[in-house]
Amino acid sequence: MDFVPALGYIAGFCTTVAFLPQVYRAWRTKSCKDLSPGMLMLFAIGILLWLIYGILIQELPIIIANGATFVLVILIVILKFRFD
Repeated sequence: MDFVPALGYIAGFCTTVAFLPQVYRAWRTKSCKDLSPGMLMLFAIGILLWLIYGILIQELPIIIANGATFVLVILIVILKFRFD
């Protein structure tokens, strides 16, 4: 594997996995009070746009990372509306 795609996969892994503790905490505490709905929605839109961009340029690291992160963000949004 070339350096550039490997870098993309590593970066995508880090940014996606970084969101997991927040999902776990929200699920465990049944609270998302500290999370701004505006930030979550703007972040979700940004991630969705990155996903679309990745699909259009056919870059698998961008597609995988942003697809997974988008699912996590939507999960947090659902938890936010459910618990708060």
